[in-house]
Amino acid sequence: MSVVARTLACVDTTLQDPLVGQVLDGRYRVEARIAVGGMATVYRAVDTRLDRVLALKVMHPTLATDATFVERFIREAKSVARLDHPNVVQVFDQGAEGAYVYLAMEYIAGCTLRDVLRERGALRPRAALDILEPVLAALGAAHRAGFVHRDMKPENVLIGDDGRVKVADFGLVRAVDTVTSTTGSVLGTVSYLAPEQIEHGTADPRVDVYACGVVLYEMLTGGKPHDGDSPAQILYKHLHEDVPPPSAAVPGMAYALDALVASATARTPDVRPHDAVALLAEAREARAALTAEQLDAVPPQALAADHDNAEDRTSVIPRALTTPRPLPVNEDEDAVPDGGAPADGVHRTSRFATPPPLPPRRRRPQVRRGPLAVVVAVLLVLGVGTGFWYINSGQFTKVPPLLSKTEAQAEDRLSDAGLDVGSVKHAYSDTVERGTVISTDPGVGTRIRKNDSVSLTISDGPDTVKLPDVEGYKLDRARTLLKDEGLEPGMVTREFSRDVPRGFVISTDPETGTEVRSGSAVALVVSKGRPVDVPDVTGEDLEDAKAELEDAGLKVKVATEQVTSEYDKGQVARQTPDPGSRAAEDDTVTLTVSKGPEMIEVPDVTGDSVDDAKRKLEDAGFGVKEDRGLLGLFGDTVKDQSVDGGDKAPKGSTIKITIR
Repeated sequence: MSVVARTLACVDTTLQDPLVGQVLDGRYRVEARIAVGGMATVYRAVDTRLDRVLALKVMHPTLATDATFVERFIREAKSVARLDHPNVVQVFDQGAEGAYVYLAMEYIAGCTLRDVLRERGALRPRAALDILEPVLAALGAAHRAGFVHRDMKPENVLIGDDGRVKVADFGLVRAVDTVTSTTGSVLGTVSYLAPEQIEHGTADPRVDVYACGVVLYEMLTGGKPHDGDSPAQILYKHLHEDVPPPSAAVPGMAYALDALVASATARTPDVRPHDAVALLAEAREARAALTAEQLDAVPPQALAADHDNAEDRTSVIPRALTTPRPLPVNEDEDAVPDGGAPADGVHRTSRFATPPPLPPRRRRPQVRRGPLAVVVAVLLVLGVGTGFWYINSGQFTKVPPLLSKTEAQAEDRLSDAGLDVGSVKHAYSDTVERGTVISTDPGVGTRIRKNDSVSLTISDGPDTVKLPDVEGYKLDRARTLLKDEGLEPGMVTREFSRDVPRGFVISTDPETGTEVRSGSAVALVVSKGRPVDVPDVTGEDLEDAKAELEDAGLKVKVATEQVTSEYDKGQVARQTPDPGSRAAEDDTVTLTVSKGPEMIEVPDVTGDSVDDAKRKLEDAGFGVKEDRGLLGLFGDTVKDQSVDGGDKAPKGSTIKITIR
């Protein structure tokens, strides 16, 4: 389908969406539908209080009655609110109105990685790594905070018009230490499920690592590693077949990229990097090992594929679709026996233990040389040749890969490379494990003289602070106190309270006194004041309606436009919020005034049979009442009607017919 056709289809669907044009919770005006997922629909909306554009994620009403799905939906809000990271889509608010449960989120003007792959196919390695690294930084923050995304795929990677990369849709997020095994089904997207998710239903940070490896393969080649005629076939391949090296689809692809994909997609979880932070370190090492020509190699665009298929949707997948079998164990010299780890901490798989062999050199024709020529050649090799090698190569080396290594491991690697350790600095890091290398000076891969020194920056782990007590403070003051402690005010959820005044903080998440990372977001629960049941004032005169609402502790706003309705001119035709709903004291109720009922012409039915008369009147939009009296008990002809034919009456009003 062309871009224009897809756009027209989206517009047509949006016009039929009942939420478009509505105002949720008296605050969020829904303007257009952006996307539809397995659990929710995403809309572009305007926060009428703060006058800003945002994305509104609304759970499908059919799922809103399921307490499990609602709990998962709300868990997303709370989880993401704790992840104050530049590469995670921010959540502002969470609430519900009637059958609609929603999240108010940061709106990213741009596209998804899926859109990019659909339009361009394979990406250059530099572009693929430029996207992968911020994704891993976002997931690394989630993993170190104790959460697993569980549904990483190109649809959940947003690329802003300004080039920012953000991870979205933490709808399947789960705490690392939460039991995630299920008996009959798996939640996720078929093409990106790790073998252990399929076979056992378990999920830890390594399932996100696996999915990122699949996404990297897709960016480098333009296609998915496993395909099939059905989801069952794809699941089977994830269980029993290795992800092929990207170079098999794109000849000439750098070995470092093959190794990176292999490391992330190892079928045995213990062989993969233990979380996104570890994979990020490997990705940076791979980048440092590539030349500018390799990074900017143009991929063959013929590999671009149409990914618009059902396998890209998050779904509930029965594990009965696959036949569980034991996962393979690598048998080469670099494999890890019994779930152990190599001494250098780097996880590898057997397929790429050594680079592919070089083609044999062609023999040169032998030339007969005399003894003097042989002696001169030997002297040149031993003397001049050795000097030339020493001047041009022997004095130099490259800074070896050191990121994510411990200080001791880094010193050993530098020593092996003929380099000394320079100054050692320490710095806080939210994504790099305490005691491991954050950066080097000169950088990894830099060409320097032997015996020169390399300075190291070692991670002290995250900078932590104790969450201050802000309960009972006004929202603005609470935000100031959090910022003074190096924390960020996060998502604000508003709840009714009979004890805490409107606009004051009821509680925080995490709780007061908790040790949290510096810069972390703190979710705030703020009082909406005491609850007020909104009275029904439809059909009342405007002034009477305003007085009744103000007596209930509510403010009143009158809509500028009037509408036709069944009510007389000047009476209230409708109100927002709806009658019977709960509002907070001092909340505003918007009243729409009636300009009277619509007047339509009454058909002439005198002389018609009763059935014909009723049909004509009802088709015209009127109700019908029969008046037979004693003389019309057995009659079937209309002798008179309460409003003469040709005159006008309010649409929906009742016309009385007299039968004789």
